[in-house]
Amino acid sequence: MFSASDIKALREKTGAGMLDCKKALEEAKGDMDKAVDWLREKGISKAAKKESRIAAEGLSEIIVNGNKAVILEVNSETDFVAKNDEFKKFIDTIGNAIVNSDAKTMEEALNLSTSNGTINEYLVNLVAKIGEKISFRRFELVEKNDDEVFGTYSHMGGRISVLTVLKGANSDVARDVSMHAAAMRPAYITSSDVPEDVIEHEKGIIKEQAINEGKPADIAEKMVNGRINKFFKEICLVEQPFVKDPDVTVGTYVKNNGGEIVNMIRYEVGEGIEKRKDDFASEVMSQVNGSK
Repeated sequence: MFSASDIKALREKTGAGMLDCKKALEEAKGDMDKAVDWLREKGISKAAKKESRIAAEGLSEIIVNGNKAVILEVNSETDFVAKNDEFKKFIDTIGNAIVNSDAKTMEEALNLSTSNGTINEYLVNLVAKIGEKISFRRFELVEKNDDEVFGTYSHMGGRISVLTVLKGANSDVARDVSMHAAAMRPAYITSSDVPEDVIEHEKGIIKEQAINEGKPADIAEKMVNGRINKFFKEICLVEQPFVKDPDVTVGTYVKNNGGEIVNMIRYEVGEGIEKRKDDFASEVMSQVNGSK
């Protein structure tokens, strides 16, 4: 009915994904024009053309349902869209779908059903409706035991979200830990969680700093162990001074309240995404010159 070269041609023509092009040709019984129309009707062609854009704004959210919780991030191109009610409804809808599932991968999550079709279909239609790139970037589904509690905290209207799991403490203590993590940006829970290559890289920097300070190599080597502990206090949650009482560490605060930290997940919207730097003056001038 149609060949692999037809799929390739449709993909090049519309910018849609290979599987979507295959589906379109199946629906159109191999008719290229009808397949293009099918993709346009589904909003897939329009959505695909926006894939090259940068979506670094957006929101993160946490949804708790009994012993399960999900933390997720959805990105948009502009902060304006992130404040859109349709955008917020999308996040709520997919969050509830995930928290009531056992999804572990993004592929599994995208295939979950909602009142607006699968999450992937809902996303494609939302892109077509709103008119800018929207990206369901990441999520983590967490399940706790009955003797554990969730701590949730959202800052700046969802720009930063933190989900913690504590054993043996109450939800107020867990929320305090989440609030601390939102402010102090720990990368790991304990020093044993820090990868060996990260530690060795930092040790190399510390040793070089000591040598540059005029210390002999053997002395610089001895200084590494002392300074690496300071590094752990900066990046490890349990070793950071607690924001509400800097005289104790977060680990000590939790222990004093009969608990221990089991898990901590911190999402900051757009972290790790290189944001586009628009030069509006150059853009305007190029348009002016192009119209001459």
